[in-house]
Parts: sequence; structure tokens; C-alpha cells
Amino acid sequence: MILKLGYACISDTLNITTSSTYTYTEYLKNSDLNKLDSIIKSNLSNLEEILKYNIKNNIHFYRLSSKLIPLATKKEVDFDYIKKYKDYYKRISKLIKDNDIRVDFHPDQFCVLNSINEETVENSIEILNYHYRILDALGIENKVLILHIGSNVFGKEKSLKRFINNFKKLPKYLQDSIVIENDDKVFTIEDCLFINKELNIPIVLDYHHFKCNHEDDNLENYLQKIFLSWKGKTPKMHFSSPKNYTKKEIRSHHNYIDSDDFISFIELIKKYNYDIDIMIEAKKKDVALFNLVRMIKYKTNYEFIDETSFRL
Repeated sequence: MILKLGYACISDTLNITTSSTYTYTEYLKNSDLNKLDSIIKSNLSNLEEILKYNIKNNIHFYRLSSKLIPLATKKEVDFDYIKKYKDYYKRISKLIKDNDIRVDFHPDQFCVLNSINEETVENSIEILNYHYRILDALGIENKVLILHIGSNVFGKEKSLKRFINNFKKLPKYLQDSIVIENDDKVFTIEDCLFINKELNIPIVLDYHHFKCNHEDDNLENYLQKIFLSWKGKTPKMHFSSPKNYTKKEIRSHHNYIDSDDFISFIELIKKYNYDIDIMIEAKKKDVALFNLVRMIKYKTNYEFIDETSFRL
């Protein structure tokens, strides 16, 4: 059983970003496509640098920023964000493939597939298509777009049905890319399993969200079903620690990871003997990842393969 650790979007070590923005409000004032072009090139160049950093540090799992291409989902802003930047995508793709890096996307809170608002659903599909096109331009075969179930308007039962109905209307290439995640307020891992039973969608377990929001606090009642939802592919999970254990801050992410909690989680899942990729969702990003690795090495005898991967 091999576990690989990854982080999301921003390297706290490198002083660069792949998420520089050009707001729609600003664009309406000057419609400066040259500025938009410059921002996109900067984001893509910085992504190359982050991936090179990840490669040097043996980080095999990384979440791409949804803000990589500003304004890509705005119908009123008509520009080519694929062919025009094909050389950037080609270089990034080579880095990913040559070094066997797993990448994915997690569309933001504006992607609500089960909204009661038809326009919001249409916009959500455009958001999904944008993320898919980027992964396609990068030559990613196993495309993963992680979604929360979304809106709870009119109650959970109707909301789950809306998600299922709208999912069935999607083109197959999007259906095959979507993975669902439990959230910290409304939709539990039980709800994700219900959708999995209806649609056969893989499930990302978010451990922190599970702690905040569950019906049965015994995680072992769900683990095997979660693993099986991946249908033979390597499952991925999310792990974070609360900023504080107060009611006000328990849902917020801490800068770092509670290593004792993480090790307890690993001890719980190791009996299932699945290779797993775990996304570290801490505010200190890669710094938090490496801090966690140091603590794991100090507190356990796990066999480390490289800087971020270990065998149980």
C-alpha cells in the first residue's frame, strides 16, 4: 500500500501565482485583451515553474488552480484560450507526463450543478467544460473534476434528485470526469454514496468535512464503499485540520496538519490495502506538507519511498 501526498494550487515556498486575475468588471471598462493575454501567459509560465519545483521535490500529486485562465467562462469575452497557448500547454503536459504527476481540478463554489436556477446550471456546465478543455489541452487521460453536490434549496431529498437529473443531461465526457466530495455543512458521505449508487460516480472522502458533518461518526462503515467507487483507479482523499475546535472556526483550515490526527487516519485506512493519493488542504500548502512528512518520520516507522510517498 503506497500513499502519495500532494497540495493545492499555490506553493508557499515560491513567490509566484498561477491565479492572477482580470475581473469582469475591469474588463468591461477597457476590454484590454492584451492585458488578458499577458496575465494568462504569466499564469501558465508560473505553473511550469511550480511543476518543476514539485518534480525536484518528488511531489507527485497537485491540484491545478481554477483561476488559471481568467474570464474563460464569460460568454461575452470571446477569446481563444486553447490554441493560442498550445506551446505552453505542450511544455506543461510534457512535465506532467514525463514525471507521472497526478493533476486535477476542483471547480469553485459558483459551479452548482443542482441549482434551481436554470442560468446557474448553464453557467455551471460552462465552468465544467472550461476545466475539461484545459485538462484535454494538457493531454490528461484520466480527467478529474471534483464537485460538491451543491445547493440545498427545497431540502436535501429534492436537491439530490436535481443533481442526479442534471448529471444525466451532461455529455458523457463530463459525466466520466466528475467526482463528488462530501461537504462540511449539508451533504454527508452518506449522500455521496446515495449518488454513487444511482450514477456510479467516484467519491472523494474529505476527512475534515466528515468530522464536521456526518450521520454516523464511524468512518469504517463507509471506507470500503468509497474505495470501491473508484472502480480500480487509485482513490484520492482530502485531509485538513481545523483552524480551531470552536464552533466558529472548526470548518476553517489550519495552516498546518495535526500529525497525530493524520497518523490515526492512516492507521484506520491501512487495513484496506489500497494505494491512495491524499491532498493536503492546509493554508501553508507545500510547507505544511513537508512539515507533516517530518512529523510522520519522527513518530512512525513508515517506509518512505521519496520526499512525499511512503509505503505501509
